[in-house]
Amino acid sequence: MTFEKITEKDSLYSDLHKMSTKEIISNIHKEDQKAVSAINKILPKISVLIDKIFQKLNNYGRLFYIGAGTSGRLGVLDASECPPTFGTNPGKVIGIIAGGDYALRNSIEKSEDDQSQAWKDLKKHNVSDKDFVLGIAASGTTPYVVSGIKDCNKNDIPTGCITCNPGSPLSKNSDYPIEIIVGPEFLTGSSRMKAGTVQKLILNMISTTVMIKLGHVKGNKMIDLQLNNNKLHDRGIKILMKELNINKKKAKKLIDKHKSIRKSISNYKYE
Repeated sequence: MTFEKITEKDSLYSDLHKMSTKEIISNIHKEDQKAVSAINKILPKISVLIDKIFQKLNNYGRLFYIGAGTSGRLGVLDASECPPTFGTNPGKVIGIIAGGDYALRNSIEKSEDDQSQAWKDLKKHNVSDKDFVLGIAASGTTPYVVSGIKDCNKNDIPTGCITCNPGSPLSKNSDYPIEIIVGPEFLTGSSRMKAGTVQKLILNMISTTVMIKLGHVKGNKMIDLQLNNNKLHDRGIKILMKELNINKKKAKKLIDKHKSIRKSISNYKYE
């Protein structure tokens, strides 16, 4: 099969500049629905990927996301949400973007062409075969990501990827490839749109499922939630009220004493 960059194909829509606002957003929404539906076809592969990641994290390993541009930013975003949402150590899930933190707010296009930097960035964290590295690239050809995955393979580090083109170099070099084919973008080549959307959705699946399996959720509640602002403090109180069937005053007293939903639940019977 000849490799083809579907993400770079011409949009199915012409004369965007002549469309009304309603026409533009209706067509974007139509394409977004295609993207979400496409995920259903690959849920079994996502499940296998998640189980492998869970296996590593459950044995004191870490999950690394590597990417460039939009893909890199999405990986960093997902990683950065894990500590406040699930109470994990910031070093448990790590997002690495080509160009470093500066690239989170600024476009550094050249950085994605560096074929040696991803491995250098990973080595700063002492990456090993205990860990799992997930490459994110809509095109599946980003040199920074592809070379990083290849270097992981050389060092017996398990790898996976999220890409939106079939049969890409990234997929071929990943142990657990996820290819989510969403078709051409509404705006030709703008893979921050549908491709970015499905990447975000799959990352949500990965981190949330792994954290549930690691025990950071009880019922349907985030019991290791960091209570570091008024909104989250109030959420913690509400969780305790439902979980322990107690009133707001008792729940607030527990939260103020233990500073933790989990500890409040486990210590309630001794209060």
